[in-house]
Amino acid sequence: QVQLVESGGGLVQAGGSLRLSCVTSGRTFRTYTMGWFRQAPGKEREFAARISGSGITTYYADSVKGRFTISRDNAKNTVYLQMDSLKPEDTAVYYCAALQTPYSIHPREVDYWGQGTQVTVSS
Repeated sequence: QVQLVESGGGLVQAGGSLRLSCVTSGRTFRTYTMGWFRQAPGKEREFAARISGSGITTYYADSVKGRFTISRDNAKNTVYLQMDSLKPEDTAVYYCAALQTPYSIHPREVDYWGQGTQVTVSS
């Protein structure tokens, strides 16, 4: 069993930055490809970024590429999402996820979810 706890969300003006953290429990953290998803009001949950267990390989959705950076610290069982140049359309609840495969990008392909953290970007 893996538990995920996100933090770092909040209210920020357009063009600003936020850093999300996801602390996990369980000894298998480093074996998981970890990801971040987001869900805006009235929309489906969508993939944002993922990082391999080693931290070497990353992959981003086109909508966040060049603005968001995913990273992890396996010694701290923590994955991060640095979000820069934020836009109002980035407003959503952001979820940390332990992915089923190294190539997963669909919400169905998630073994464990965090509870989510709200990010609101004002214009």
